[in-house]
Amino acid sequence: MSNTFVMDIYSRKSRWKLYLAFAGIVIVLTSLFYTSQLTSRLAEEERKKMEIYFFAQSQLQMDQGITDFQLHTMILQNNTTIPALLVTDDEIDEDSHINFPNDDPEYLKRQLAKMKKNGPDPIVNEEMGVKVYYKESILLQQLRFYPIVQLFLIAAFILFGYMGFSSARRAEQNRVWVGMAKETAHQLGTPISAIVAWLEHLRIVKEDDSEVLEVVDELENDVSRLGLIADRFSKIGSEPELKATNVYDALDQCRAYMQRRASRKVNFDFPNINHAPLTVYINTHLFNWVVENLLRNALDAMGGQGEITAKVYDDGEYIGIDIRDTGKGIPSSKFKTVFEPGYTTKKRGWGLGLSLAKRIIQEYHSGRIFVKESSESKGTTFTIKLPKNHPKITSSKDSKIEVEMV
Repeated sequence: MSNTFVMDIYSRKSRWKLYLAFAGIVIVLTSLFYTSQLTSRLAEEERKKMEIYFFAQSQLQMDQGITDFQLHTMILQNNTTIPALLVTDDEIDEDSHINFPNDDPEYLKRQLAKMKKNGPDPIVNEEMGVKVYYKESILLQQLRFYPIVQLFLIAAFILFGYMGFSSARRAEQNRVWVGMAKETAHQLGTPISAIVAWLEHLRIVKEDDSEVLEVVDELENDVSRLGLIADRFSKIGSEPELKATNVYDALDQCRAYMQRRASRKVNFDFPNINHAPLTVYINTHLFNWVVENLLRNALDAMGGQGEITAKVYDDGEYIGIDIRDTGKGIPSSKFKTVFEPGYTTKKRGWGLGLSLAKRIIQEYHSGRIFVKESSESKGTTFTIKLPKNHPKITSSKDSKIEVEMV
């Protein structure tokens, strides 16, 4: 998988996020604008109703020889939604308040103060010295909050839908990767067995040739390594066997293996194995896979020269492991991206190494792995944190640990 192709995937992914965010903003603004228009029109209609109500109320209070008050009474009785107070000379008319749940004078005074402060402008009849203060109806108030409720429901629907879809997708991808891993281990088994047989045959045929036997020994070491890799792949998706292990010994095994395959211009500064033991529960094969992946990435980042440093320390309930290189570094914006499947800066490779490392540490070992710090051209520090008391060991030895591959 080329680096250009992988980076194109992530750039397209970032663009889609921006497109979705932009679409969401447009939906929000459109909803707010439309609802604002509706509430404004409804507020105007309510004010017209209150003007008609005030006119009818005034006609009833003024004796102008009107004998038929049926229309006036109907207008007053039809207002069942808008709370209103009739005020004369700043005094509330006792019998001229409507649609309030309480007739207590003190309560009405508090409502009047609120309407003067935050309510619509009153309707005034200067000749009579009368004002009508009113509040928005419950319907109008609910309509003002409707966009918020609507957006909350949409967001909840999208969130739960996304979580469900992502969970199903991850489960499907997990089954695919587990199947690929096990099939890879199965396919490696046959040629490895054949190579072992041929090496044994060569050892017998050339038993007097020391130079050939030396080559055979090295080939057997590499074949053993292939067998170890096949064993690692075969364990993917299965219940791992975690054993109490001295972390210094595990790190030194990884250092010894990688140092023999690294340039002599690379210096490995690892803790001395004679340190007082620090015990963690790990699956040695898989833990070594993680550390070797970090070391291999460090060697690639340094271009064949520099220093790789490992540090082990007690961090409360965890054992911390820092692995630092003096390579080209990682931009801070990519600290999380480097653990995503498919991300790589190399011209070759699938970009699964750190993704697998993260799943192995988190899912198998209940730990954490992350980029602690990095500076361009100065190096990178990866941190692994492993619990001193593994919860799968101390609480439920029979529980099965599943590893998500992507």
